[in-house]
Amino acid sequence: MAFRSRTTHIFAGQGRDQPSSSLTGYSLGLLLLRMMLGIIMVTHGTQKLFGWFNGAGVDGTAQYFKQAGYPAAKAMAVIAGLSESLGGAGLFLGLLTPLAAAAVLGTMVNALGVTWEGGFLLPSGVEFTLLVAVSATALALTGPGAYSVDHYLPVLRAHRVTYGVAAIALALVTGAIFLLIRS
Repeated sequence: MAFRSRTTHIFAGQGRDQPSSSLTGYSLGLLLLRMMLGIIMVTHGTQKLFGWFNGAGVDGTAQYFKQAGYPAAKAMAVIAGLSESLGGAGLFLGLLTPLAAAAVLGTMVNALGVTWEGGFLLPSGVEFTLLVAVSATALALTGPGAYSVDHYLPVLRAHRVTYGVAAIALALVTGAIFLLIRS
């Protein structure tokens, strides 16, 4: 009952309260999206940081950043790996969801900036990166849903779209700054 009273506002403007099955479906959908995106991002981050999952590790990732024109390539590799790992873990858990989504989105802004000329479709295209960026943006705006750590923390329980918009703005500005320092 408490869940319904806190989440009925999600469906405001539709003229009626939605049955609890709609709210459950909404939260389950967000849970699945968060968990999958979180797993993908943690995997990519740990490839960069530790060389896990056939990754390059910090030194190999730093070589890529150096070739892409970033100064302090090793520091950039660590920043990217931490942003992906911690952002992914936050999304998976639904913890500090707007900030976790911002970490992922900021990294994807840079990935898009570096790979945009490769076309749309893989293997050198950007469609996967765009999907990750848009998914992170969507989660920043919607919040984590009921099945999340945020839902059980009093300060974070009531997700506000303004939190998501602020997180997206932070990600876009930070991502743009990192792109601008490339040579």
